[in-house]
Amino acid sequence: MAETKEFPPQKIRAIVAEVATLLKEKKESVSVAETAAGGIISASLLSTPGASGFYKGGLTLYTLEARVQFAGWSEDTIKAYKGPTAEIVAGLARSVRGKLGSTYTVSESGTAGPTGGSTPNRTPGYVAVAVATASGTYTREFNTELGGNREGNMIQFAVEALTLLRDVIKGDAKL
Repeated sequence: MAETKEFPPQKIRAIVAEVATLLKEKKESVSVAETAAGGIISASLLSTPGASGFYKGGLTLYTLEARVQFAGWSEDTIKAYKGPTAEIVAGLARSVRGKLGSTYTVSESGTAGPTGGSTPNRTPGYVAVAVATASGTYTREFNTELGGNREGNMIQFAVEALTLLRDVIKGDAKL
């Protein structure tokens, strides 16, 4: 069986290595609540040697039903849902951080494509990311400008989430 040298994806390697190094140096931990990235964030962190020293766990909350079961959503939350937003990912991050007890929880939700909707947050390439900490929850919103390139968007969503996490760990992010 041939070994794969393609994981994590090339675009993620540098940022995941930097995040892992920071977490190890500071003896801090991370958990993950991801949706449209589909597990890429968790898998990338876990591909790092020594991940058991900083990775507390992760959830791929792709469906609304999963969010009810594992992220504290209610039927009212589902009825009011209008797509991914900074507020949605902040709530996911806070909920998972509370359950897993990590220093940080990084979360993302976006529209990977190839199709989407007519509102900005339903446009393929849109992603909201968040990092929950004891002192507050940091959020950012982006558009990858990759259109309906589903795989490209998923990878870039992971990069954006890990970039915010790095900035929070380093003290460079603003609440």
